[in-house]
Amino acid sequence: MNKIRVGVIGVGSLGQHHARVYSSLPEVELVGVVDALPGRAGEIAAKFGTVAYSDYTELFGRVDAVNIAAPTTLHAEIGVRCLKEGIHVLCEKPIAHTLEAADKLIQAARENDRILQIGHLERFNPAVVALREIVTRPRFFEAHRMGLFSPRSLDVDVILDLMIHDLDIISLLVPSAVEKITAVGIAILSNRIDIANARIQFADGCVANITASRVSMEKVRKLRLFQKQEYISLDYTRQDLAVFGLKHNAGSPLPEIVSRKIEPEKKEPLLLELVSFVEAIRGRHPVACCGDEGRHALALAMQIREQAESAQSREFEGKGDNGISI
Repeated sequence: MNKIRVGVIGVGSLGQHHARVYSSLPEVELVGVVDALPGRAGEIAAKFGTVAYSDYTELFGRVDAVNIAAPTTLHAEIGVRCLKEGIHVLCEKPIAHTLEAADKLIQAARENDRILQIGHLERFNPAVVALREIVTRPRFFEAHRMGLFSPRSLDVDVILDLMIHDLDIISLLVPSAVEKITAVGIAILSNRIDIANARIQFADGCVANITASRVSMEKVRKLRLFQKQEYISLDYTRQDLAVFGLKHNAGSPLPEIVSRKIEPEKKEPLLLELVSFVEAIRGRHPVACCGDEGRHALALAMQIREQAESAQSREFEGKGDNGISI
């Protein structure tokens, strides 16, 4: 079977790992890596035995698929051109920086009959896979995603950078329309929102409370949820679940609280994601996270950002030049 020829566009802190994984896959030929910094492209190319390019159009005619890990603002521009060249695209999350740009990507994929997969990595976390098998009808979510400050991804705010991971997972678990969103957010070390909290109310009555920060003192990746007579705590980093429920014993007026731990086999989510992309190209299964799903997560994130910015504007409007409320 012929190998799938792949190029990685953008080999910074994330893209270099995409190159690493592709270089290890037996069904893939890593044709080349592209980066705006020639020295960076050369360094990664040498490390993984491939060719360095400074212009992604040099991949045209040489690859069957590309992996876009460039800045979010370039996703649509690069992706649309590649799709029009008949190249399959895996685009890092978020799908794009605007809904209009996302729509252009989705349209280009349809018109050219190419695969567009969005890199919502947590879908491939073994703990999330296990969670999806036991979730019934969740009523409340509490999500915390926090990390140390890094100059990476400062082209977008923390909502599009970090919170969008949990927005995507919660959307998978709650097949209901969003009814109301309230949010707050502030900029701390950058000129964009660095800490944000959102409360989402769904039409079926479920509520999600989500916090994201990229200026914290520790790394936290946790999701907790409640459903009928059950509480589930997921740790993305440890890739495990703690499940607490009620057991009704005959002859006892009070139920017993019982717990169990679910520890699926630990696997690298990025490896699972890229294997899924290759298998979708082969026609072995549907795309794991299509453009429409990526757009849904982006739309939700942008609604939260709009609410957070409005709340911040209202706060400043109520203060004088000296910062004292009036």
